[in-house]
Amino acid sequence: MVFWEGYVTDEVMGTFAPIVLYWLYAGFYQLLPRLDRYRLHTKKEEEQKNLVTLATVVKGVLLQQVVQATIAQVLFLVRVRMPSSKTYVEHHVGDLRVPVQPSIPVQILQIFVAMLALDTWQYFMHRYMHQNKFLYRHIHSQHHRLIVPYAVGALYNHPLEGFLLDTLGGAISFLISGMTPRTSVFFFCFAVMKTIDDHCGLWLPGNIFHIFFQNNTAYHDIHHQLQGSKYNYSQPFFSIWDRVLGTHMPYSLVTRREGGLEARPLKD
Repeated sequence: MVFWEGYVTDEVMGTFAPIVLYWLYAGFYQLLPRLDRYRLHTKKEEEQKNLVTLATVVKGVLLQQVVQATIAQVLFLVRVRMPSSKTYVEHHVGDLRVPVQPSIPVQILQIFVAMLALDTWQYFMHRYMHQNKFLYRHIHSQHHRLIVPYAVGALYNHPLEGFLLDTLGGAISFLISGMTPRTSVFFFCFAVMKTIDDHCGLWLPGNIFHIFFQNNTAYHDIHHQLQGSKYNYSQPFFSIWDRVLGTHMPYSLVTRREGGLEARPLKD
């Protein structure tokens, strides 16, 4: 039983809940006071170094979300109409079938499998977009116009990158894990929050993402720096592939003289 049951379908929630949550959670960060003592970059750096305006970022994110919503609706429709399996049972509404919700332990396992699948897809796609000069110059460099990341810009990408990295990656993780649309609501909302947090530019005390994930705000901030752009490709959950394939950049958090924090790479 979930709070939206009887009001909207799981497929509608799986499509639109992550979008609504994106703007609520990113908006929360955007509306926070300056909190200079917890910033990884000063507001002055953000204004001087970033090569794109907030308005352009918002438009870019909205475009990506339109594509994501369209693909999600198609994906859910195809999934529900797939041949019978242990996951689905016949329903008496037309020819559609309603998914049987597995036990909590099975759902947790499915979410973990989805996390690994998404991490694997995004690591290799992300790394290739850096190594292929054409793709970097014409596609991926759009995301790196935000040299100083902030929450609203977490999904600011070239439309093709948004499709390949996020939309297609999400579809693959959904299908590989075998999760139901209802379980996917929780998975994709969690993934959205994690991605926003990785780009928020704040090292806030007690942040659970910093406690439980080594791949966090500071880790990804290193990647957005010039000297770290060939490292820390892993996103959004774990740093496994960086460590296995030699692209892991360790860092230390140091206090700046002018206040705030800095994620400082430990490699030359």
